[in-house]
Amino acid sequence: MSTENKFLAIYLGSMTGSKMAAWRALPEAERKAKEQEGMAAWHGWVEKHKAVIVEMGGPLGKTRRIDGSGITEVSNALTGFTVVRAGSQEEAAKLFENHPHFAIFPGEAIEVMPVLPIPQM
Repeated sequence: MSTENKFLAIYLGSMTGSKMAAWRALPEAERKAKEQEGMAAWHGWVEKHKAVIVEMGGPLGKTRRIDGSGITEVSNALTGFTVVRAGSQEEAAKLFENHPHFAIFPGEAIEVMPVLPIPQM
């Protein structure tokens, strides 16, 4: 694979999971300090990897599902995304090891998948 391959990283977390419950149980001052530490670490991660970040992405809000029955509000574990460039999926995944999303914040995981080319007609 060339270094021009793009990979979508999806940040996952649960509003009702044990990590979020522990986060919410922190005293407010401690939680605010962890938020500041986490944002500083996240900005550090971005600075370290800025050469391979294609799309910074960001947090995700409420989800609407659209299907043949119409539009409904749904809940899922998707909390944010980033698009990076890497030589392989393994290389892309390694960019997110010990990421602040789960190392400091109460996020649970990050999933990385290739962005595939659109098939030609």
